[in-house]
Amino acid sequence: MLAAGVLSGCGARHAPPPTASQASLASVLVEPEQTSAQRRFDGVIQAVNRATVTAQTSGRVASVYHDVDDFVPAGALLMRLRSTMQRADLTQARAALRAAEARATEAQTRYRRIHDMYERQVVPKADFDRVTADRDAAVAQLNAARAAVVSAGEGVAYTQIRAPYAGVIAERLVQAGEAVAPGTPLMKVASLKDLRVVVSIPQSIAGQVRKANAGTVFLDGRAIPATHVTVFPVASSLSNTFTVRLRLPNDITGLYPGEIVQVAFTTGRSAALLVPQRAIVRRSEVTAVYLVQPNGDVLMQQVRLGEHLGDRIEVLSGLVAGDRVALDPLAAMQRLEPFPGVSGTPR
Repeated sequence: MLAAGVLSGCGARHAPPPTASQASLASVLVEPEQTSAQRRFDGVIQAVNRATVTAQTSGRVASVYHDVDDFVPAGALLMRLRSTMQRADLTQARAALRAAEARATEAQTRYRRIHDMYERQVVPKADFDRVTADRDAAVAQLNAARAAVVSAGEGVAYTQIRAPYAGVIAERLVQAGEAVAPGTPLMKVASLKDLRVVVSIPQSIAGQVRKANAGTVFLDGRAIPATHVTVFPVASSLSNTFTVRLRLPNDITGLYPGEIVQVAFTTGRSAALLVPQRAIVRRSEVTAVYLVQPNGDVLMQQVRLGEHLGDRIEVLSGLVAGDRVALDPLAAMQRLEPFPGVSGTPR
């Protein structure tokens, strides 16, 4: 297997010139070239930010505003719970706060009056100590009442289920009318902005992958270099494989969590036969090239292809070093017999 980088020109400098019969048809001599060897594995796309949104208060689902495959911005209202009990608690907490404020004001006024009298030695110290304790207790009750209002307000806010970040709704777990309790899963949200690929590799190449710290993800003809590669430090005890996590660029579109992709890691260098992609002929299930013989004859040769490397492609079988391949399949086809066949089997 091959990586995207190729040391072009290896062996081409010593290629024999085409014969007079071959020169009339544009062709290229196939010679081994040094390329980067790769190993490919199946990986799964994951969202870096993914969460199961759960209920934080008890209630019954009143309204659901988004469903599966909806894209939502951060903070978007996903669903609403009935909030009768929570709002009653908030009203009660606010009333208790007003009462605590009144008691604190009264206690503070009494404290100032007794303090002045105590300074003038009109009242005993026991009276001053008592009003001081009453003031401190009133202040403590006031702080508790304020905290109760905040807590009750949070309870009301918990009846509005909001998206933790921008993303897509991956799953809806409840229906309108269902009763939920704290911890009940409601929806699953996945961010499509930050994606990664998780793949398992054999321990035989774990050191090479860790040292290279690079990988390429392939999907639908696209080659996407990973921005960061993490090799887990502990192998699986069941499969003796290492888990590798590859971070993808943020501007990648068209990828979704759960998709299967190909992941390539460079593991060394090897020699390969490469031909221009424009020389490849595809007819139904047959992939072939046209070989130009020394006497000028043309032979259709079936090939098996490997990796794409820019405007060239690897030939795994069907060609040998020294073969000359026609660059213009249409012109080469015109030299064949009226009903040509495909030459033998891949060499």
